[in-house]
Amino acid sequence: MRSPVLIVLHGELSTPGRIAIQLRNRDIPLDVRRPRFGDPLPETLEEHTGAIIFGGPQSANDDDEVVRREIDWIGVALKEKKPYLGICLGAQMLAKHLGARVYKHADGHAEVGYYPIRPTAAGRELCRDWPDHVYQWHREGFDLPDKAALLAEGDSFPVQAFSIDNLAYALQFHMDVTHATMCRWTTRGHERMSLPNAKPREAHFADRLQHDPACRAWLTEFIDQWLKPCEAPKPAIGSHKPPQRRASKLSTL
Repeated sequence: MRSPVLIVLHGELSTPGRIAIQLRNRDIPLDVRRPRFGDPLPETLEEHTGAIIFGGPQSANDDDEVVRREIDWIGVALKEKKPYLGICLGAQMLAKHLGARVYKHADGHAEVGYYPIRPTAAGRELCRDWPDHVYQWHREGFDLPDKAALLAEGDSFPVQAFSIDNLAYALQFHMDVTHATMCRWTTRGHERMSLPNAKPREAHFADRLQHDPACRAWLTEFIDQWLKPCEAPKPAIGSHKPPQRRASKLSTL
């Protein structure tokens, strides 16, 4: 069995959702911590495969001790060259750590529901098949940090995914959501669906029927790529020699 992946959650009831399924399918245990509720972050990742910081109601711009501590802590993963994945708030924290702007849309737009996404050439080097819509739950976005590779673009928030040195990844969207997650979010966070540009609740579930199979397949391939630095080095995305891929079996979960 491999070393665990550090899972950082921000809500008392938050779960790693489909990410947990993907990691357990690969016999990788989870080390789940909730810093907001008193759990410490490790001083080193020597005993971890990598780290994932998930979403939450906070902002990376908050003047909040826990938020600032998590943003600073990302430097541990980067310095030790451990795979890092930031999802939504975790992506914004990575952007902030790297000196990029985290901002609200000029017209107050949010992305709450399924929205179109466009992979770049670098994104297609990472994963062959991208869904054309992904699930979103946010009202802030981020600029592309210096020296980052843009992996995917969107409309209201242009930067949807980026990578740094094939080790750290930021995903503004939620490939981690399960049906249960969507039921909980659209119930407990129902006020989000009244924000400008947000989708009504019924559209979330109708769109899931159409787009979730592609999202699930993408996540399977992405997790394989994310874990590759733990197995063998590969050329940087955007280099002249494309990275070698290994065949991945799509999860049926």
